[in-house]
Amino acid sequence: MAPTVLNSGDTAWMLASTALVLLMTPGLAFFYGGMVRTKSVLNMMMMSMITIGIVSVLWVIFGFELAFGHSSDSPWYGGFSFSGLGGVVNDLANNGGVYPIPVLVFATFQLMFAVITPALISGAIADRAKFTSWAVFVTLWATIVYFPVAHWVFAFGNKVGDKVTSVGYLAGKGLEDFAGGTAVHINAGAAGLALALILGKRVGWRKEAMRPHSLPLVMLGSGLLWFGWFGFNAGSALAANGLAGLAFMNTQVATAAALLGWVIVEKIRDGHPTSLGAASGAVAGLVAITPACAFVAPWAAVIVGLIAGALCAMAVGLKYKLGFDDSLDVVGVHLVGGLWGCISIGFFGTHVVNSVGLDGIFYGGGTTLLGKQVFGALLVLAYSFIMTLIIGFAIHKTIGLRITRDAEVEGIDLNEHAESSYEMASSSRGGSSL
Repeated sequence: MAPTVLNSGDTAWMLASTALVLLMTPGLAFFYGGMVRTKSVLNMMMMSMITIGIVSVLWVIFGFELAFGHSSDSPWYGGFSFSGLGGVVNDLANNGGVYPIPVLVFATFQLMFAVITPALISGAIADRAKFTSWAVFVTLWATIVYFPVAHWVFAFGNKVGDKVTSVGYLAGKGLEDFAGGTAVHINAGAAGLALALILGKRVGWRKEAMRPHSLPLVMLGSGLLWFGWFGFNAGSALAANGLAGLAFMNTQVATAAALLGWVIVEKIRDGHPTSLGAASGAVAGLVAITPACAFVAPWAAVIVGLIAGALCAMAVGLKYKLGFDDSLDVVGVHLVGGLWGCISIGFFGTHVVNSVGLDGIFYGGGTTLLGKQVFGALLVLAYSFIMTLIIGFAIHKTIGLRITRDAEVEGIDLNEHAESSYEMASSSRGGSSL
């Protein structure tokens, strides 16, 4: 067999996909920033931006090695080599097989997943977390939770000849998660729930109106997320091929269907569809189709999305019934949407569209695949929730995790950053306003 050589077309596609995934985090900053009150906008956006800085540095130092390294044959972590990616510049990506793209391109692509995952958590604790404590949390959570879980789900092993080593635990168990329903969305959603419980409710929760201050920003953010998500899902094929095309189509139609599902629920329940609902529904569809995008047919992707939109629209109200303050519905959208997307493969998965996939219940495959999906989803949920509780309580009891009541009432932007998002005062000189 001829050795695998660099393919410039696949490499170009992966570079573009990587840039698209990076765009998702600023898009998330707009999405979350529009959903909070005026006095919290900058802090909300800064929580995403600082995450880019912290996780990028950690990834080069040890994160990529911990998630995808081959110095260990453990199913729980990749390795602990601190090479700083200096010795792999000329290598091709090797993850269950050798791919015709540079390993640095693969590493950078996966870095963007590592960046956005903790950023997603921030929406659950909007308005009330110390910025420095958030930075410490991101450092610890990425190291202890995300990097190992990424190994469990995404590490298909280092192939040398006929031998494959360092296979992640859930990958080895046959979990099907094409682009991160477990490692990204269930992981972040469970962590968001844990932090919301530790921090407690915002001052005035359920007594004061805490409406989004800028729905146009929310719509802009959801549009950027939708656009960037094509790199997230289709890029996970690691090649410009038919599988990428399937993931691309499924991402589009599932997201569109989820948008419709959410606004239909709003119309029936509340009498009017909202722009916030449309934006949130789109994100719910993106979340749900992420694990399934290359394992289901397009017709099934429509159903997955439609159910995701309706399910998440109903799930966001659980925080009021259960009494936890998930500020921007991270639990209702990412945890619930991620769980449904992962489990849906057990019903709609088929080898017809992806030869490495198993058949789900609707294709005569029985409950075998469903069992794998449920097990993987619950394992990641439990690990993330428990470890986040430990990390969060440790920070809370040492340097403190929540700002003071007075600082929260005055506004976290002024107290944590000495800035305001909108300068209302105007200055004039010589009688003319500039």
